[in-house]
Amino acid sequence: MVNNIVWQRTQIDRERREQVLDQKGLILWFTGLSGSGKSTLAAEVERRLNEKGRATYLLDGDNIRHGLNADLGFSPEERAENIRRIGEVAVLFLDAGIITLASFISPYQKDRERIRKLSPKDRFVEIHVDCPLEVCEERDVKGLYKKAREGVIKDFTGISAPYENPETPEIYLNTAESQMADCVEKIMAFLKTNGLTKTER
Repeated sequence: MVNNIVWQRTQIDRERREQVLDQKGLILWFTGLSGSGKSTLAAEVERRLNEKGRATYLLDGDNIRHGLNADLGFSPEERAENIRRIGEVAVLFLDAGIITLASFISPYQKDRERIRKLSPKDRFVEIHVDCPLEVCEERDVKGLYKKAREGVIKDFTGISAPYENPETPEIYLNTAESQMADCVEKIMAFLKTNGLTKTER
């Protein structure tokens, strides 16, 4: 319960910020298992958007845990708080008119839906980066699955903690069956088709 606090309205709203940037504030939320390719995809999409003159910012799960969420572990409660905090940050960036790319396992449907509800209509794009567990384990760039199998890492998504697939993501990608370049093109095409990166004047 928050007491004695009133929302301070500012003179500049999201629409005016977007006009200055000549783009729409947006959240591209990449969700999927560790090793599915979320960070690689998000980084490449950001590069492509930057080349088109779009103002972007990439929020990555590991990077956030070095600072803002350095005090959180990986229990179900702490995972929920991790996503709650970054969701609030992403919504602030959206309000600033920035195209925000968020790359997080974010295993729980209710946590992702909370961010969707905080976002203006059609400004939250859920991207399910799907990949079979066995393929993610084969990649295991960080050696995390090996440690999870050995019991060194507890509450590891896909091994000892659940991952809830998105029910109706705006974009579905299977990185085991599709090339990364094709996945990037699918995202860029979706943004263009739906007019989600540039303001209308």
